[in-house]
Amino acid sequence: MKKIILLLLVTLSYSGYSQKVKDSVMFKKQKTYRELTISLPPSYSKETKKTYPLLFLLDGDYLFDPFQGAISYGNYWDDLPEVIIVGLTQGNERNDDCTIDDATGLPEGKGSDFFEFIGGELMPYIQSKYRISPFKIIAGHDVTASFMNLYLYKDAPLFNAYISLSPELALDMETNIPERLATFKQNIFYYQSSSDGDIKKMKAKITTLDTNIKAIVNPALNYKYDDFKEASHYSLVLYSIPSALYQFFASYQPISTTEFQEKIVKLESGYVTYLKNKYDVLEKALSIKMNIRINDFKAIEAAILKNKAYAELEQLAQLSHKMYPRTMLGDYQMAMYYENTGDMKNAVKYYQNAFQLEAIGNLTKDMMLDKAAQLRAQIKK
Repeated sequence: MKKIILLLLVTLSYSGYSQKVKDSVMFKKQKTYRELTISLPPSYSKETKKTYPLLFLLDGDYLFDPFQGAISYGNYWDDLPEVIIVGLTQGNERNDDCTIDDATGLPEGKGSDFFEFIGGELMPYIQSKYRISPFKIIAGHDVTASFMNLYLYKDAPLFNAYISLSPELALDMETNIPERLATFKQNIFYYQSSSDGDIKKMKAKITTLDTNIKAIVNPALNYKYDDFKEASHYSLVLYSIPSALYQFFASYQPISTTEFQEKIVKLESGYVTYLKNKYDVLEKALSIKMNIRINDFKAIEAAILKNKAYAELEQLAQLSHKMYPRTMLGDYQMAMYYENTGDMKNAVKYYQNAFQLEAIGNLTKDMMLDKAAQLRAQIKK
């Protein structure tokens, strides 16, 4: 366990993501400014029309650094997307912020003010100042994790995804939350965690909540629960963060060896459709629109060749021309289509056309010339 914690702590110092900056927003009912810590993605100043998912952190005082480290590390390997991270400093105001009526299980007093502040002042401020996409995540730990669940009670929840780290669940949340999660038609993401060293009175309700959520039949719900061994109420946070993020952003990740071997190669047909659907899901569920990765094109190409489904190379080429019109990728795939279907003259033509376009990935101009020369030699024979 010590080795795993050390590895996770190393990610906290990873410098690939932007440095954190300070901001503040007016809490009108309390007539005071609340401090925010912001991390903008490395591409933010360059890609001025791009929007980014929001990761909003209650307990930003101590959750900001571990979340930023995990995002930075995952993004370096292209496993996690760039996101805008906003951490709200709560400090001594934490318990007052999260005041919930024991009799109703709803926010009261300063808790009610804080609940309205997040929805009515803080979120509009963030969305007006930063380029936020429709996909918004909220995270909290124990009392703040419990408090954030109250946004699920609204007809139109403020957030699409919830990271609940060892929540100190309020009255009836173990039944109310599943009832709400069962009703959503749009994609909703929910993660919670506990551990064998967690606070016992809290864990009992968390376990009941897990059982009730798992009984839900709702295709729009993406849910995961982790019960970590040899972890405390505090150390479980370092285990939970990457687990939750990789769960939520699973559709973002490039095609892996496992996905290729266990899903794609086993298909009888529809390889190009699989690729399109992978990126359609990414856009619809996570509001992330991006060009199909070159390596994902190559994975589908490999599956087509392995299963001799050569007709799909033409479909793949059409998609490549759309995604990368100035490159040789589409013409190269058309050349392979003709080569594998026995039309060597057209294959030579497309290899020569590819030579005139931009190199991409592992495709080079020399490769296109060599392929064309090899096929011309075969034709002469």
